[in-house]
Amino acid sequence: MFQIGDKIFYPMQGGCVITAIEERDILGETNLYYIMNILHRNMQVSIPVDKIETLGIRPIVEPDLLDNVLTTFHNGETDTSCRDNQRYRRDIVKLKSGDIYEGAEVIRDLVRIANRKKLGITDKNMLDNARQILLSEVVLVKDIPLEQASDLLDQVINMH
Repeated sequence: MFQIGDKIFYPMQGGCVITAIEERDILGETNLYYIMNILHRNMQVSIPVDKIETLGIRPIVEPDLLDNVLTTFHNGETDTSCRDNQRYRRDIVKLKSGDIYEGAEVIRDLVRIANRKKLGITDKNMLDNARQILLSEVVLVKDIPLEQASDLLDQVINMH
């Protein structure tokens, strides 16, 4: 069970901090809820404690794992054989997984495509969203301001 102050990762949302744990009575059923602040969205959500695993919520990654993601960012091949809508569906699955490597792959692949051609609005939104999600975890793991995390990610993306 997470504690107040824990830094966690919520797939499709990003890095969060648990600000409270509350007992709530809804329709006659009492459950514990985590109250979480989604930092980059400046939004607070409450999630039932018993739904955490189902939603794929996990602790933020360790600093050495994040460093590995950033240093291996350009590794691997980009599958350019699928159509835009197929790639979009695949990218959503990757982001929903909550796996930091898969989220970084989405960014890497869309950046590679953007270097060859102008991204459509759907791809551009996907890239922006994936980038914000990764940035929110970088901010929490490295305990740095968003601007510094953004500069770091830009350096990683532009190295090659």
